[in-house]
Amino acid sequence: MIDDDYAFGLEDELPSGKDLREDYRLTARARAWILPESPEPESEPSTLDGVSGRLECQVRDISARGISLLCEASLSIGSILVAEVSLGEHAEHFRLSVEVMWCREAEWGYLIGVRVLESDETDYLDWIEAVARALSES
Repeated sequence: MIDDDYAFGLEDELPSGKDLREDYRLTARARAWILPESPEPESEPSTLDGVSGRLECQVRDISARGISLLCEASLSIGSILVAEVSLGEHAEHFRLSVEVMWCREAEWGYLIGVRVLESDETDYLDWIEAVARALSES
């Protein structure tokens, strides 16, 4: 990671007017892809973008335990989803389990806050280490 990929930041407009995160956050040039929810048995599979079933989002900022996204579609608050996140110019993708904490309409889509959930079946520990490295390099 290089210093140009990250910067300390705090968005002026917060969903509830308050910053609820306990961690420092970094603004980042990064992308995230939200995978569709698992369908209920005997139901039609869901697709988010109509083609790949993945919703591509722009990452606004990150912390060890949360990500702020700008997406073209809304997500249901409380949904537990799988996200793939690519930081900066790096080819490495982090597969994370996330919970949608808030979602609000914005000028260019939806601002969405997700909490990164600890899970043995994801890249959670690698994510924590990558964010810690980015914080130490800033």
